[in-house]
Parts: sequence; structure tokens; C-alpha cells
Amino acid sequence: MNRRNMILGALAVVGMGGWYLTSNSRSGSTPVNPLANAANAQTSGEVDTSSVPDMVLGNPDAAVTITEYASFTCPHCAAFHEGTFKKLKADYIDTDKIKFVYREVYFDRPGIWASLIARCGGEEKFFGIIDLIYKSQSTWARAGEPAAIVDELRKIGRLAGLDNDAIEACLQDGKQAETLYAWFQENGKADDIDSTPSFIINGTKYSNMAYDQLKDIIETELAG
Repeated sequence: MNRRNMILGALAVVGMGGWYLTSNSRSGSTPVNPLANAANAQTSGEVDTSSVPDMVLGNPDAAVTITEYASFTCPHCAAFHEGTFKKLKADYIDTDKIKFVYREVYFDRPGIWASLIARCGGEEKFFGIIDLIYKSQSTWARAGEPAAIVDELRKIGRLAGLDNDAIEACLQDGKQAETLYAWFQENGKADDIDSTPSFIINGTKYSNMAYDQLKDIIETELAG
């Protein structure tokens, strides 16, 4: 997704007064409006994002660090995780040759909801949950009404071993949603992210690419 669509998506996340995570009466959850003041709060520096951890795989002390910026609702990001990422993981992450960092980009409300589920199990479950999220993106992201989308995300959470109480607590955590949005804004601005997936490799930004190209960049960095 390009910069124009990223801006429109970010405005959609924070600009809707009637923004609710869910009003599902079956779960007994109460509708919340977690991002109603997120834009004003983060621009005035009122949101403390230090509580949001980077999600990391591989060797923390590796000479090469790759930071991926991706959206859970981005088809190109899903394709990357279904293809290129598996090769990257086998060749470089699992062999401790690189440090891999995943950072969420929020184009829309479903992206925030998916992130709340992905982070619900902590760092231990995060990458397993995002694998499920990307594999079923075409199902949950196109489920229709917000309540239907959230219900599909609940299914993913349960499949990942989260219990219902934990899922509801995470989905209703307005403070976390607001903090994640501010965190995304800080990171995106700092790294000049204008499309997804984007990659910061040892400080240099790259757009989406084929695995062979990515591998060449990594090998060059490792040799340097």
C-alpha cells in the first residue's frame, strides 16, 4: 500500500466518532471507543508508548537487523509471510544469522483489532498468531460488518490457545489500542514508512522484493 492510501487509512482509524471494537451481546462485552482521542493524544506527546515491545525473532546480537513494517489487512504482506518469510526464517532467522523485528502498520480498524489479538498471547505466541492471521486474511478481513470481522478474529485467538476471557479483555483494551496507534505513528515517522511491506535493513529502507533480492542484500551486509 502506498503513502496516499496509508494516510487515508490512518485517518479512517482515528476519524470515526462511532468507532467501536465490538458490540457482541453474546460475549457480554461493552462497546468501547479506544481511538476517539488517539490522534490528538499522540501528536501532543501524551501517549507513553514505552510499554509496547518490539516482537523479535532470531539472534538479538546479530550483525544484521531486519525490521518489517506490515499491515494485517495488506494482501502483499500476507503474500510475503506465506512465501518469502518462510525462506527467510529457515535460512537466516532460525540459524541465528539475523535479528528480525516485526512492527505493525495500521491502515484501518480491522488492522487494530487483529493486532490486539496478535499481542494478546504475549511475545511467546505472537508469531504463531500472526501466521494464522495472514493465512486466513481473506476470510476474516472480508467477513463484512465489524462484529463479523471481530468474531472471525476471536476464532483465530481460540485456535491459538487463548481463552475467551483473555480474548475479550484484549479486544476491549482501549488504552492498548490507543498506545499501539501512537506507537505506529512514531515508528512510521522515524523510518519514513510509505508503503507495506517495507523493510529497514541495518538502517536502510527497502520496499517489497523477491527473496533472491532480499538474500543478496543480507549476504552483502553479513560480508561487510
